[in-house]
Amino acid sequence: MTPYAWQKSSQCSEGDSCVHIATTPKTIHLTESGDPRGAILTATPVAFDALLAVLKEEPPRV
Repeated sequence: MTPYAWQKSSQCSEGDSCVHIATTPKTIHLTESGDPRGAILTATPVAFDALLAVLKEEPPRV
């Protein structure tokens, strides 16, 4: 297991599949609780902020 201090997302309902996040001064790490030893997404705070901004955008109306 990584030495990060993982925290479960506050947006996660009770269940097995939740996003966990860990931070350091220079990086943000995300993993899925169903496979905590699996893939870990690592980003800088600037890149993570950009990801959140895109995810919060309204989808275009067709």
